[in-house]
Amino acid sequence: MTPIVYEIDDPVGGVAAAALRHAADVLRRGGLVAFPTETVYGLGANALVPAAVARIFAAKGRPANNPLIVHVARVEQARELAAFWPNAAERLAARFWPGPLTIVVPRAPTVPGIVTAGAATVALRIPAHPIARALLEAANLPVAAPSANRSNQISPTTAEHVLHGLGSAVDVLLDGGAASGGLESTVVDLSTDPPRLLRPGLVRPSEIEQVIGRIARPEFSITDPAVALPSPGTQPRHYAPRAPMECRADGGAHRVEVLWREGLRVGWLALGERLAEVPPNAVVIEMPRDVAAYAARLYAALHELDAAGVERIVVDLPPDDESWQAVRDRLRRGAAR
Repeated sequence: MTPIVYEIDDPVGGVAAAALRHAADVLRRGGLVAFPTETVYGLGANALVPAAVARIFAAKGRPANNPLIVHVARVEQARELAAFWPNAAERLAARFWPGPLTIVVPRAPTVPGIVTAGAATVALRIPAHPIARALLEAANLPVAAPSANRSNQISPTTAEHVLHGLGSAVDVLLDGGAASGGLESTVVDLSTDPPRLLRPGLVRPSEIEQVIGRIARPEFSITDPAVALPSPGTQPRHYAPRAPMECRADGGAHRVEVLWREGLRVGWLALGERLAEVPPNAVVIEMPRDVAAYAARLYAALHELDAAGVERIVVDLPPDDESWQAVRDRLRRGAAR
């Protein structure tokens, strides 16, 4: 059975209000609602009902050691889900919420263990997208919501991506057009001293440090399924297209030529030099040189290459500086084998 899809241009209005009321009721009854955020589309369930949260894991094929982010409408709701709300959380919330920053704090007993993969902390965020916020207000409950795709595959930035990846696993889909940010939220853990960056995202580490001081920036790649991951998006392989992908710091033109001469259908996310002649069995997507535009385009471009049936993907690796950190992280994990 396909999900009920509502196209919403403006969350304020008669048709939109009815759609949001229905979606909120589905959440209250333990159902799954896919909805747009300013990062990617999320797959939401009532975070306080373990059986509802379990449906997320089943729909995505998500390992139980991978925690979920809980979305709320107001800072007061976030405080209620925390056993301890540090001053740093208050300052970060004032600066970046609503927005693409997830804050990890000690969890309150009311948060089910399935949400946090059994960890003593919970990840919290107030999204900025007007449809997401309207849904959270209408439901008036915390919503656990990872990206609305099969586990480890490319995150969805459109409703079409959600339908293609999850289909009948979703009860209601709110179609709000393309997500503007294109990459998942930054995750910072405030339960440690100093705080630590768990996942790079649209908010840069230096911006966080301007508010709360120095943060640690460790690398995480946990493979043991018995060990709880510190954050979503820390598996060695994640955000991955179907075809094997490789990143080229020296530009991909020569590698693309080698592969298509071997008879392979090649996809190329080009950022630098171009081929004088594009072979018929290559799909070339010219990526923006602006980091924000690149981030917004990345997952959609990888979905296009999947749909084109390419056998290999070559990516011109962007510059190695902080502004490109989140993009490079997603490319590195998508290319991992």
